[in-house]
Amino acid sequence: MMSSSKSKDNCRKSKVEYILFYCLLSIVLCPTALRAQVTIADTTYYVLITYSGNTATVEMTDDVKSYVSASVDGAHVTITSTASAAVNEITYGLAGSTTNGSFTFNGSYKATVELFGVTLTNPAGPAIDIQNGKRIEISAKKETVSTLTDGTSTEESAWKGALYCKGHIEFKGTLNVYGNYAHAIKAGKYIEMKNCTINVYSAVKDAINCNQYFLMESGEINLSGFGDDGIQVDMEDNDTSAENTGNFTMTGGTININMTGATGESVKADGNQSVASEALLNLTTGIEDVQSARMLGNKVLLDGKVLIKKNNQLYTLTGYEIQ
Repeated sequence: MMSSSKSKDNCRKSKVEYILFYCLLSIVLCPTALRAQVTIADTTYYVLITYSGNTATVEMTDDVKSYVSASVDGAHVTITSTASAAVNEITYGLAGSTTNGSFTFNGSYKATVELFGVTLTNPAGPAIDIQNGKRIEISAKKETVSTLTDGTSTEESAWKGALYCKGHIEFKGTLNVYGNYAHAIKAGKYIEMKNCTINVYSAVKDAINCNQYFLMESGEINLSGFGDDGIQVDMEDNDTSAENTGNFTMTGGTININMTGATGESVKADGNQSVASEALLNLTTGIEDVQSARMLGNKVLLDGKVLIKKNNQLYTLTGYEIQ
């Protein structure tokens, strides 16, 4: 017969196993719950911004306090960094949720912005405004989904996108964007996409707009609800760098563009447009002359496949070239 002490030990063991099981189950069923566990403990060169309703808190590791200052107004956070090449790259983590907040970053050295299932809505401006002309990596952390929404304004040129970056953007992870004033995503320099899922559900102008070049290496982009072009790539005036090609390039991944309600082109680029054999560009359009590929501009080089859906009929362009 089992002793009472042994029975109690088994009972405690069962309770611990029960608690561990449900902790693991909650993580699997609701991975964004992980965002509440984000801390700066055991990290270096890190700034953590946590949004909660109409407030936000900023924490930073000791090694960045000499270079980073923060201003908080409700849930609107402005970070100013004086970091340079002499300092290790600083990472800025965004977590939590607000319906009246934003993240503004001023600086002149490359940085990383990590999104931990953050939901940012700014009713009177951009959700994220990065006034930094260098390379900015935006990394939505694994098993989380972040959402950015901007507001509306009657002021001319008030802002350029729900997510705006003065410099280069390199995307990773899953991100939803709603653009209610101008573009959904706007970069002053190039955009690169890798291992990402980007969903643009609305934009008054372009879903994605950038300068220099656009490169898709892997992942999936879904664009709908925009008013002008799906993706627009412009060459910069007075820029003689090798990066300033105006090219749209897909070496892998999938881009789905729904042109319903749009007045522009699915892809518009000052330079060449190329789709590699490992890539898929899937277009839904209402144009009458599918073979003219007007929705792809006038410089198209296709090694891969472009699927065009018009009035529920599917057309395929492969090995297609327009000069």
